[in-house]
Amino acid sequence: MQYTELATNVANIVENTFTDAQMALFVRQAEQIIYNSVQISNLRKNVSGTTTANNQYLSAPSDFLSVYSLAVITGVVGGNINTGTYTYLLNKDANFIREAYPVAGASAAGVPRHYAIFGPQSAAETELSFLLGPTPDQSYYVELNYYYYPESIVQGAITGFGAISGGSGYTQGVYFGVPLTGGSGSGATARITVSAGGVVTSAILENPGVFYVVGNVLSCEASAIGSGGTSFSVPVSGVSNPEGTTWLGDNFDSALWNATVGEAATFKKAEKEQME
Repeated sequence: MQYTELATNVANIVENTFTDAQMALFVRQAEQIIYNSVQISNLRKNVSGTTTANNQYLSAPSDFLSVYSLAVITGVVGGNINTGTYTYLLNKDANFIREAYPVAGASAAGVPRHYAIFGPQSAAETELSFLLGPTPDQSYYVELNYYYYPESIVQGAITGFGAISGGSGYTQGVYFGVPLTGGSGSGATARITVSAGGVVTSAILENPGVFYVVGNVLSCEASAIGSGGTSFSVPVSGVSNPEGTTWLGDNFDSALWNATVGEAATFKKAEKEQME
């Protein structure tokens, strides 16, 4: 099932017209329900990396959902991790790591034995980290087997912007949730910063929207970031899933369809009998 087919069928069944942004929200919510309720074996990844000496943190992959195993590999020859010895770390709470290994420095460092899922750090607010104990005394190879959050079936969501054309004459400030105009899609919003000189200096994506393509040039209404400004624009440098297909949509379209219908019917405040 392709995204536009899914969206059309859901709207027909619920007998309502939704905006592109609303339908994208229903689908993403449905995917979250499915992926967080059932750990599908096909959605597992294995990645390797290295720790840093005297650094107790290890970054999790950006698509990370949950751990199957985390191993430290010692005795590696020539960079080939298959030559090393795997030691699988035990999962603990962060308070256990802090209590058992209170000093995060060289004097208390060693080969990690435990790990905890740790909240995002200020340098990467959207990404989780692993807290290791004891703190690695050197760089070790590690291997993570994890359940990942796959790409959404929502088609053409923006993943990145290119270089900004700042324009002129805008009102200094930081503006949140600014609707972006132009391009082939809809629903994208950004946090826009205007400098003291009236020039847009930053556009940070907040809502990725749907149906955009690489090369679309976006802007916003001048009134959204002050008044009297002109010529701000930012190109779309990346979009997710331009084809609008996923493993879930291809193999378990009934689950995705039913979950999306449920989200759409809830939004419409449908009668209970219609939602069963």
